[in-house]
Amino acid sequence: MSLHPDSPPAADPTPIIGTAIGYMAAKQLFAAADADLFAALADGPLDVPGIAARTGLPERTGRILADAMAGLGLLERVEGRYANSPATATYLAGTGTGVDLRPFLGFLDSISYGHWLGFGETSRTAEPAALDLSGDRMPAFLAGVMTYNALHARQLAEHFDFTRYRRVLDLGGLSGSFLAEALASAPGLTGTFLSAGELVGHARGVLEAAGVADRVEIAEGDATAGEVPGGFDLVLLEHVVHRFDAEQNRAIVRRARQAAAEGATLVLLDFFLDSDEHQRTIDALHAGEYLVIDGTVVYPEDEVRGWLREAGWEPVETRALPGSPRIIIAEAR
Repeated sequence: MSLHPDSPPAADPTPIIGTAIGYMAAKQLFAAADADLFAALADGPLDVPGIAARTGLPERTGRILADAMAGLGLLERVEGRYANSPATATYLAGTGTGVDLRPFLGFLDSISYGHWLGFGETSRTAEPAALDLSGDRMPAFLAGVMTYNALHARQLAEHFDFTRYRRVLDLGGLSGSFLAEALASAPGLTGTFLSAGELVGHARGVLEAAGVADRVEIAEGDATAGEVPGGFDLVLLEHVVHRFDAEQNRAIVRRARQAAAEGATLVLLDFFLDSDEHQRTIDALHAGEYLVIDGTVVYPEDEVRGWLREAGWEPVETRALPGSPRIIIAEAR
């Protein structure tokens, strides 16, 4: 309560401080995952000496990391013993049912974080720093990106009903995980993956590992031009939009419409900027991430919806996926 009843409420600096020290939370999360702190707790709660013994960390460091993770809600602390939260047990302990996100955290720490150190210059120039993928950086980059995509694919399959469809086209796909999860959730569904370069070989491996390769046709081609197969009642554009410029995206959504059967559905998955009073934080942060890493673009949702309408798609819903991008669901008209 203010000492002066007639004065306006004092402004709370908490959001500023919380955001400003966010890098401290991220770096401690990366260190905890790298030390296998969450894996050490997979068999049950441990005190600080137990954490140190299991991870090889000094007790002081183990206490710092465990307390930080508890403060962030990633561990639970009861009477000096620490246990995984449901999220860390699922995604970071290496024994859960969810996608193991540790390679993604490794990518953020070893690749992304270094770029963010120069974000001030990037923000002034709107130019990304040079992306060094030499040596062991390329495997770390691919492992992180594809792990993050695997999470998005799992979340999509959990929040979109694929069983309503017969044939799905993944046009310009970035990862085979999306078709793998879709086909696993809908036994009657068959798919076509059309993309280019190394993405084709990676998708083939993912689909084979998932045991659904016999229900997928894999084609190599340009998402923006050339022949496109037809007759699909579902078209998936996953992480396509941010990789191309506006004119290329117009061409892609037109080709998606050409591939669609009468009454087909389009699912367009990506991050978007908002035009209303509320901006979803994860999308805005990824706009900075894409800029600083390789210069790709997170577009305003209104602009993307405009492209869809021009191409003969009618957007009917935007749906957020937990810890993941959003999807625009559109119908062929």
